[in-house]
Amino acid sequence: MSVTVFIQRRKGVSRWQPSKQWLLLPIFMIATGAGVYQHTSDQFKSQQHSVESEKLAREAQEQKVLELKNATDMQLATLAQHVALMQAKLTRLEALGQQLAEDNQLSEQFDFTSQVGVGGLSGVGEQVTLTELIAEIDLMTQRLEINNQQLPLLETVASNLNIGTERYISGRPIEKGWLSSPYGTRNDPFNGRKTRHKGIDFAGAEGSNVLATAAGVVTWSGNMFGYGNVIEIDHGNGISTRYGHNKDLSVSVGDVVTKGETIAIMGSTGRSTGPHVHYEVLRNGQQIDPTKYVQRKPV
Repeated sequence: MSVTVFIQRRKGVSRWQPSKQWLLLPIFMIATGAGVYQHTSDQFKSQQHSVESEKLAREAQEQKVLELKNATDMQLATLAQHVALMQAKLTRLEALGQQLAEDNQLSEQFDFTSQVGVGGLSGVGEQVTLTELIAEIDLMTQRLEINNQQLPLLETVASNLNIGTERYISGRPIEKGWLSSPYGTRNDPFNGRKTRHKGIDFAGAEGSNVLATAAGVVTWSGNMFGYGNVIEIDHGNGISTRYGHNKDLSVSVGDVVTKGETIAIMGSTGRSTGPHVHYEVLRNGQQIDPTKYVQRKPV
């Protein structure tokens, strides 16, 4: 096959017949261009893949760092909760000791304020370091040792005073109402499972009075997980009472209450299905059956 090219010039038309090399030149150029394009495209894809791989690796590392940070933050938060709980217990202990000392005119012999440290976290939302937590735990340990040495002696002195009748736990913690759930095993009202009910429930009208079943010192007045608004009263000798799910609280930590005094207003706060008082009797911090105390005759 041959190709003839006619070229128009001034002197006439000339004829040029290219050789096979000229015919193959466009094909060669197209093939070369396609090869260069393919090579460039492959190189670009390789670089893009490398960039994507590095990006994924970096994101994976960042995710691991984030997970490690979150885990560390959770551990610190758990420690902070433990410290906060210890601080609350410490405050209750000091409030009880100080009130007993003042009520029995023994403040000079028993000082529950001199060793009180700064306490508390550095601020709401601020990062808590492990060093700070350890320092606070050491401080609270010192305070507990001092207070625990003074309280037994103070309680012995107070127990010998003429307050036995007022501190005698008896009767119901309500003016009007009925027993809606006894102490012991029952079907949980929320999930239907068999659970241990560690108190007695007295149902009644919302807004009715909740009464102290014996005289003592208020060691807790506020919200407690599951109990809602709760009052806790220490009656000495390791015995305390607890009144949960209240609508409003009428006494504060450190207050001395008398037997039959209104300490709260009945409600349905916390884990509750309706207005009632969850009543507990505790011995050395452990719930015991309050039935015999409720059925006691007053002295």
